[in-house]
Amino acid sequence: MLFWLFTSLQHYFTPFRVFRYITFRTAYASLTALALSLLLGPWLVRRLREFQIGQQIRDDGPRSHLGKAGTPTMGGVLIVVSILLPTLLWADLKSRYVWMAMLATLAFAVIGFLDDLAKVSKKKSLGLTGRQKLVLQTLVALGVALMLLYFTAEKQYSTSLIVPFFKQFNPDLIVHRWFRIWWLHPLAYLPFVLFVVLVIVGSSNAVNLTDGLDGLAIGSVVIAASAFTVLTYISGNAKFAEYLDIQNLPRVGEITVFCGAMVGASLGFLWYNCFPASIFMGDVGSLALGGAIGTVAVIVKQEILLLFIGGIFVIEALSVMIQVLYFKLTGKRVFRMAPIHHHFELIGWKEPQVIIRFWIAALIFALFSLTTLKLR
Repeated sequence: MLFWLFTSLQHYFTPFRVFRYITFRTAYASLTALALSLLLGPWLVRRLREFQIGQQIRDDGPRSHLGKAGTPTMGGVLIVVSILLPTLLWADLKSRYVWMAMLATLAFAVIGFLDDLAKVSKKKSLGLTGRQKLVLQTLVALGVALMLLYFTAEKQYSTSLIVPFFKQFNPDLIVHRWFRIWWLHPLAYLPFVLFVVLVIVGSSNAVNLTDGLDGLAIGSVVIAASAFTVLTYISGNAKFAEYLDIQNLPRVGEITVFCGAMVGASLGFLWYNCFPASIFMGDVGSLALGGAIGTVAVIVKQEILLLFIGGIFVIEALSVMIQVLYFKLTGKRVFRMAPIHHHFELIGWKEPQVIIRFWIAALIFALFSLTTLKLR
């Protein structure tokens, strides 16, 4: 909105031309999101306490967590609002990709809200069933994939895969050559659709699994979103893209504003979520943030690099998968408890130690990911 307003007035007051620059609007979107989070945080904590919307703690979890029962949850509503409003204010709303990112974030937030609502109403740590959440998440991710296919038909998006370290290896996920018979033609799009769904749903659930300690998930999101802010800007800037020899995607530059808002909103929420937390984000926050990061990764064609940028999220998700699979096969556990951050608690690490050390690892993963842009 502000972008449209001030750019339309630039002919009357030339300093308004600064609103054309993505870097300027990204910075102010981030500051606006930060201010919203900081200002609305205390009000939301009070309201959640009034409605007795408190966190339910797993009975089989670390004993030190039992004291957190009743801490206001569903704080992710604050994060989502603090992302969407600044994006609406500072982004160019003519960009289809901005709307795609915002709608995907909102849809995943709704799924998380329903899950949190079920937990609060049942007074248990389990809300929607895993199957229910997975079906809803898949439907949202499927919508994103179909929209991207539509943009591909209009030559506004590429389905080629960017592989780190390999300059010339860019396989196309639409495999027409395998399905030349006309009635098999729709199957050519299936690999791309499945890949997009896997990336977005996997990202959403990975962030959700990481959200188990005060500030762990949101701090890691700050780092990942900051890395994607850099990536989206580089991908949308012809000069930087040419210098780094990566695919130039001029129409996705506005996603930088969205990523900046995500960084600001997450930082503001971290103020209240850091140890000891006065509010938890709940699934409404973790599913939305994970879905947003996955959607941005797909839009800017950095799906594989997401594995490194979100290295902490990947490790957390893998620890759960390994634990479940190994237990089913042998009846024994690899870790004392999954996700893996609980394992480190149970072997003697204090909660702040786990959080800070995981943040350091997340930062190392993100920095390594950015270095791969030139190592091709």
